[in-house]
Amino acid sequence: MIDLHMHTFLSDGELIPSELVQRARAKGYRALAITDHVDASNVEILVPQLVQVCERLNEYTSLVIVPGVEVTHVPPRDLGSVVAAARAAGAQLVVVHGETLVEPVARGTNRQALELEIDILAHPGLITREEAALAAKRGITLELSARRGHSLTNGHVAQIALETGASIVLNTDAHAPEDLLTLKQAKQIALGAGLKPRQVERLYAQASRLVERASGKKIP
Repeated sequence: MIDLHMHTFLSDGELIPSELVQRARAKGYRALAITDHVDASNVEILVPQLVQVCERLNEYTSLVIVPGVEVTHVPPRDLGSVVAAARAAGAQLVVVHGETLVEPVARGTNRQALELEIDILAHPGLITREEAALAAKRGITLELSARRGHSLTNGHVAQIALETGASIVLNTDAHAPEDLLTLKQAKQIALGAGLKPRQVERLYAQASRLVERASGKKIP
C-alpha cells in the first residue's frame, strides 16, 4: 500500500506524525506522504516541521515517508504563490485540493492548479475532459479518493483519465486511524470506480513513480 494524501494534527488530522507512520506500518504500508493542509497563513511554518519529522522518521522505519502539503481552499489566483512557497520550504510532494462535490471549493481551482508545478490534483470532482487532457500533458496525477464524499466522482475521474491518458492514483485522504486501508481494501475501491484488475495494478506503479520522483528513494 502506498498513500500520498494523509493528514496529521499539524492541520486537521487526529494523529501526530509518528503515530500515523506506525499505524500505517502495521497496516502493511510501504510508503506514504504526509500532506497537511496549507494556505498562505501557515505554509512557511508547517512545511519545515514536516520536513524535520519526516527526516527523523525515515531513519527509524523501512517505510519511505515523504513530506508534502495539500494546498487547500486557496483562491485560484493565489495558488501559484502558495505552491511556490511550499516548494521553497522543502515540500517534496505538492497536492492541490480539487473541486470535490462536497465542499465549496472555488470554481477554477482545478484548471489553475493544473498550470502549476504540482504532483497530484486531489479529488477533482467533475473534472472536464480538457482539464484531464492538460493533466496528462503536464504529467500531473489525478486522484481517486477513499474518503467519504470525495469518492462520489471516482467513477467519473477514472473514466475520463482513461480516455485522456491522465495518470491516476488512489489515496485515502486519511484524517483518523480508521481511514487507513489494507491493500485489499484499496483494490476493492479502485475496482468499484470501474477499473479493471490490470488498471488497478497501474495505480501502485504510478504511486511508486511519484514517491521515487519526490524523494529520490526506491520503495523497498
